[in-house]
Amino acid sequence: MTSKVSIIIPAFNEEENIASLLEKFDQMLQENSIPCEVILVDDGSTDKTFEKGVQYQKKYNFLKVIRQKNRRGITDALLSGFNVARGDIFVYFPADLQYLPEEIPKLVNKLEEGYELVAGWKTGRYEKRFVSGVYNWLSRMLFRVPVHDLNSIKAFKREVVRELPWRKDWHRYIVAMAYEYGFNIGEVRVTLCPRKYGKSKFGFWRIPVGILDLIAVKFQMSVMRKPMLFFGSISGGLLLAALVVGIIALYLRFGLQKGYRPLLYLVIFLGISGLLLFVVGFLAEAMAGIQDEIRKLRRK
Repeated sequence: MTSKVSIIIPAFNEEENIASLLEKFDQMLQENSIPCEVILVDDGSTDKTFEKGVQYQKKYNFLKVIRQKNRRGITDALLSGFNVARGDIFVYFPADLQYLPEEIPKLVNKLEEGYELVAGWKTGRYEKRFVSGVYNWLSRMLFRVPVHDLNSIKAFKREVVRELPWRKDWHRYIVAMAYEYGFNIGEVRVTLCPRKYGKSKFGFWRIPVGILDLIAVKFQMSVMRKPMLFFGSISGGLLLAALVVGIIALYLRFGLQKGYRPLLYLVIFLGISGLLLFVVGFLAEAMAGIQDEIRKLRRK
């Protein structure tokens, strides 16, 4: 293993887990010859998560601690970690000790087989099995991703980060987005352990929000990559309908001498709607071109 690995750990109010977590990382690094740095990102914790991280930074030379003053969510915490990371490979690892650091070499070794992203496939009993199962089923149905679990620890190469669009809470869709962008995706089985300390940050409202985000990601990955195909198709259908209704209106007016004014209004509505959607598609196509240019600049 020659590639340096940067392990990004977002943490919010995880002070009780910090000591055990870093001890396990220390043990894992002593047992495996992985050039590695661990970046603990405190996401605006209200407990002593940051203070404990700084304290242990003096003990472990592999540890780097950064802080977000306000809670901004896991996606922003990951981006903060990516910005200071020096590795060629990134690992997303939660701070709740439900995963064990000894799983990381399996993910990294799988990357060396030619994959650009490797997702963990959770095994073991856990409370949110049903919700996680529904989420993974929906994700596979929408994106056709060839892995079983999209919501686990994962390792990916630096170029994946450069390519993907990052918006609030979109860390959940790293696997789906990477697959849509053509990256080679793999998976390995990992064990999920019960949480010992702290409380889960998962609430009921994450379910509908997650589903809506999933739809938004699909829209971004498909429609917004070829917007004229989507909007142009609808526009063409509306304009065709306007033509057909117009012919019927003309036939009624001049053929049967029975004018029907609502048909005229319908023709106007369909025609204007079709033209407006065509304009929207044209503007969206221009925006997609700008996004492609920005993506090219990120690669440099």
